[in-house]
Amino acid sequence: MPAVLLADPLGIACEFSDGRHGRWLPGWAGDPGLVADLLAGLAQKVHPHGKVDAPGTVESYLTGLRDIAAFMAARGVRGGATALTRAVLAEYWMQAGGMRESATRLMLAGYDSATGALDPGVRALVDGRRYAPRPSGEPLVPYDQQQWAQLQGTCRRIADDAFAGHRRALAAAAAGHDPTRADWNGDNLRWMLARHGPLSTLQVAAHLGVSDVWVQQHGGVRAAFTALFPDAGVVNAYRVLFGSYCGVVPDGIADLDIGDIDWAGDATILLSYVKGRTAAESVTLPLRAVRLLEQWLEHSALARRHAPAELAGVLWLHCSGRSNTRWQTTILSGAQGTWGKKHGIEVDRRRIRTTFLSLRDRQAWHGSPRSLIDPNHSPRTEADHYLTAATPAQQDAVEGIIEQAQGDMARRAQPPRVVTAGQLAELAGQLPGTIAALGLDEPAAAELVSGGQDVFTAACTDPASGLHGPPGKPCPARPWVCLLCPLAIFAPRHAGNLLRLKAWFARQWAGMPC
Repeated sequence: MPAVLLADPLGIACEFSDGRHGRWLPGWAGDPGLVADLLAGLAQKVHPHGKVDAPGTVESYLTGLRDIAAFMAARGVRGGATALTRAVLAEYWMQAGGMRESATRLMLAGYDSATGALDPGVRALVDGRRYAPRPSGEPLVPYDQQQWAQLQGTCRRIADDAFAGHRRALAAAAAGHDPTRADWNGDNLRWMLARHGPLSTLQVAAHLGVSDVWVQQHGGVRAAFTALFPDAGVVNAYRVLFGSYCGVVPDGIADLDIGDIDWAGDATILLSYVKGRTAAESVTLPLRAVRLLEQWLEHSALARRHAPAELAGVLWLHCSGRSNTRWQTTILSGAQGTWGKKHGIEVDRRRIRTTFLSLRDRQAWHGSPRSLIDPNHSPRTEADHYLTAATPAQQDAVEGIIEQAQGDMARRAQPPRVVTAGQLAELAGQLPGTIAALGLDEPAAAELVSGGQDVFTAACTDPASGLHGPPGKPCPARPWVCLLCPLAIFAPRHAGNLLRLKAWFARQWAGMPC
């Protein structure tokens, strides 16, 4: 039964799916109207309406309820949930902590979904971003190369073997005849299943007008059923392989429908999906993900043709041999772990996405999150939760880093100062225009021409005023830093060392692991 609200005194009674039940009648502090509204919101989240299905979970919600009721009472807020404002609710969540914020946010969302009575500004706040970051624990570790190859190879083998068997079964069905008029054999049995759908042994017996014992003795129903209609194990292989090819989040893959596939040509798919903790997203699939999706659509076409109309659009539709749960659209997480152990692979769908991103980042620097503290976070999350300056000294340090980076970007936009042999001759003649253009005085110009201020790759206009060391001291920068330094001047005599530096970089690159 659903949760029942108790009026005198205020409380809630719940009965859970495993038969347990409980009543909570604590003495509530604070505004009774707010307490009643939050209890109504909690009732919307209790089984069978929501996912709250244990006494301990109800207790955690009630802890948040007591906390927000006491907070609002101290602020003088009365009149129930409709009296809440964005300002006071934001003030509460900013200091409440993750567990209490999550509990009260969900209760307010449940109340608003049932009544629609929240202020529009408060509703937007309830539906918006959390103030307290979710505890992420340890970063997910990508699969190593051997595990990744084994995972993809096993799933590829399962999917391809099942698809090949499916095609053979369709060919056999095309060669068969109606078993009610012909002999009992594999081809005729497949003919019947292809035309009448995924029938169980009892349904096959009823269709033929014989006993189920007779059908079991002759056999072949399970093999024909499995070949024609993919089961959960085959779907698991397709989904894991699809995730390893495209890197879409696990919850986005699990909830895909046929309508989410937008063909943009013969070999291009724009896939729309919903990421559970953010919003709708889309991605252009890689070619091998497109081909795998084409294979699955062909593999599941027969099952989809016989499926109920309301299920035919579910992408990962599959069949079970049990007559009472024939059509399946989901796979339990526990079943996925059992399936992985059966085939000798470790299946963690979150690590699959992490591995995909890790491998992609090894192939290109553009957009790489390798500079992040945690590769499972976006740059925005990193900035919000890890790089926020909390003290004036930290703020000054951050501003200094930003100023230095802006200066580096401005210097990169300036072309390097390269002089030819002819320009050196003009400089040697102390032409006023040339000297003024380089910002030099005559002694410095003479030093540059003679090579007296040469470093390894360039001539430095002022070695004691380097950008990378204290003023008045020789510049401590590495040789390659001169390539972007505004004080450097490159002359023909430096070409040999520049080529040596380039060769050194090539040797270092060749010795690096992938």
